[in-house]
Amino acid sequence: MKALVQCVTNASVTVGNKTVGEIGQGLVVFLGVARNDSQEDARYLADKVVNLRIFSDEAGRFSLSALEKRREILVVSQFTLLADTRKGRRPSFTEAAPPDKARELYEFFVDRVRSFELKVETGVFQEYMLVDIHNDGPVTLSLESKNK
Repeated sequence: MKALVQCVTNASVTVGNKTVGEIGQGLVVFLGVARNDSQEDARYLADKVVNLRIFSDEAGRFSLSALEKRREILVVSQFTLLADTRKGRRPSFTEAAPPDKARELYEFFVDRVRSFELKVETGVFQEYMLVDIHNDGPVTLSLESKNK
């Protein structure tokens, strides 16, 4: 499982002409589910995202987590994080989980993040989405559950 995490001042996701998720200051998490991922991977990554110390303290150091700062989180499914671009010019997505498994683990991840009682918004799984992000910093980190 892969997550691309961005600190934002605000963000929203729109499907069609309807805003389906919107947050203020916090994190946008693009989440890709791999073929061999499990609930353990989703739990590990959700806990990592919520507790990752990527918000500045008074001294300007990364010392505080989304949980400590009570930040909001927007989770957007993104299978393209699993792209293999080593050969040719067209990405391969053979490592991405099939839709049913990906949806199950995506929802498990979202539920796990919500269990920390933070405001959590989402996109719509398997839909074309427009994501509006106002990066803060910018701070962008890539996380993988296989790198425990």
